[in-house]
Amino acid sequence: MGRSPLSGWPLLWQLRRAGLRTRSFGYSVSFEDFAAIRRRLVTRIALLAARDNYVLVGHSLGGVLIRAAVNVLPEGVARPQHVFLLGSPHAPARLAQALQGNRIYRTLTRDCGQLLGSRSRMAAIGTVGVPTTSIVGVGGPRWKTGPWSRFGGEPNDGVVALSEVSADWIADQVVLGTIHTLLPMSPRAAAIIVARLADAAPMPTDST
Repeated sequence: MGRSPLSGWPLLWQLRRAGLRTRSFGYSVSFEDFAAIRRRLVTRIALLAARDNYVLVGHSLGGVLIRAAVNVLPEGVARPQHVFLLGSPHAPARLAQALQGNRIYRTLTRDCGQLLGSRSRMAAIGTVGVPTTSIVGVGGPRWKTGPWSRFGGEPNDGVVALSEVSADWIADQVVLGTIHTLLPMSPRAAAIIVARLADAAPMPTDST
């Protein structure tokens, strides 16, 4: 949210070096609501599925969009062989909840920003019935007072807390000592993705 596919290029470059084909998907939360972005993503996934096996990689809101899109794929569209979520929340994000009433935040993030702070809307996204790996950061501050006190000392990546990116249905979670912004640039994150796919034939990868 608030970034472009360029933020994922370091990770995509590492995946390409490992022999995977990559594609990126861009969106603007300032001009599109969540449903409109999801519709475009469903169309993109359907095109991928028609060509070959595929996996999906999503950072932050991108991971939420992936889960939402996979859960409404039309009948007959093959589901991804693996989903990788990088710092992607499964519960309402405390930071988004704290900023919901802020005029600048509401103007810049619009519907997607409100979704990230909504308990009911986040719960409605649901799980994905495919192998899923969650790669999360814990390099954020753990102050119990001051501007970051909303995390109450809980491990976090500076944007989301560890509990917000964890879920009972995700058995494969990897914790890195990095911050939210740097997750899609992390060589370690790329190495984890490659390792999880090591036993599978090379396949194209889409990054959201």
